[in-house]
Amino acid sequence: MSGVFRSIFAVFAGFVAASAIMMAVECVNGQILYPELGKSAAGVTDIKKIKEIMASAPVGALVVVLFGWVLGSLGGGFLTTLISRKPAGGPATVLGCLLTLAGVANNLMLPPPIWFWLATFVVFLPATYLGASLVPKREPIQET
Repeated sequence: MSGVFRSIFAVFAGFVAASAIMMAVECVNGQILYPELGKSAAGVTDIKKIKEIMASAPVGALVVVLFGWVLGSLGGGFLTTLISRKPAGGPATVLGCLLTLAGVANNLMLPPPIWFWLATFVVFLPATYLGASLVPKREPIQET
């Protein structure tokens, strides 16, 4: 597999892994940690009702979402770097940017408080880079 295609695949795989981790944490958040919030939000499509639910959401529930974003970014950055075989600043940075854009899109659909907006711009890139830096360095193959 060529380097460019490997990098594109790595970013895609990292995005899927990060999203799965984030969804798992958010499921735990809405079903175990804050079940009343999860029940009130289930199946709601009316934007006015969604805004009311977000305005009344406990701070702890939003912190758990941020925690999920950090875990997902760590896992995605790790997987992206592992697959791409590039240094932490390469494809993992692309992934961090894509995750940040996804977080912004999420915030536009479900308007959170201002502090959560700010956290959106602070969480993804550093966590993705940290996950990427956790990949063990490969020793060059020496021919004898």
